[in-house]
Amino acid sequence: MKKEKTIDFYIKWAWHSISRMYNAYANPNEMTMAIGYVLLNIDSEKGTPATKIGPSIGMEPRSLTRMLKTLEEKGWIYREIDADDKRFVRVFLTEEGKKKRSFSREGVIIFNKMIQEQIPADKLATFFEVIKEINRIVDEQNSKARENLALENVIL
Repeated sequence: MKKEKTIDFYIKWAWHSISRMYNAYANPNEMTMAIGYVLLNIDSEKGTPATKIGPSIGMEPRSLTRMLKTLEEKGWIYREIDADDKRFVRVFLTEEGKKKRSFSREGVIIFNKMIQEQIPADKLATFFEVIKEINRIVDEQNSKARENLALENVIL
């Protein structure tokens, strides 16, 4: 099968195009798309547990740890031990971090408006239905794979 005939080719191609566009937008502000997504997933008032950020954006814990360290060094975030549960660390935005988060949010809004202006609502609705169905199928396959791996570990 040629790559142009596969579904994952188009998903990956689109995502790389979007990623390059966001990185070009973010670069003049000492940011990347990944930094923007992290900042957007930190509650600007209450902070967010560090353990909740990675899963919400599909980032591995090691990568997130490095990024949080960098953001802390830049003075965009700070960390505090959770007042209610000392086992958790909450991540908060500094004033500069809130500005960078706002900048990231504006970039997402601009992109979405651009797409909505150029693609009819009915086509976007179909796209959302299809992509949600693809995610459901992939999640099912991942669950099955985890179950099989767990069974193999029990048998061994």
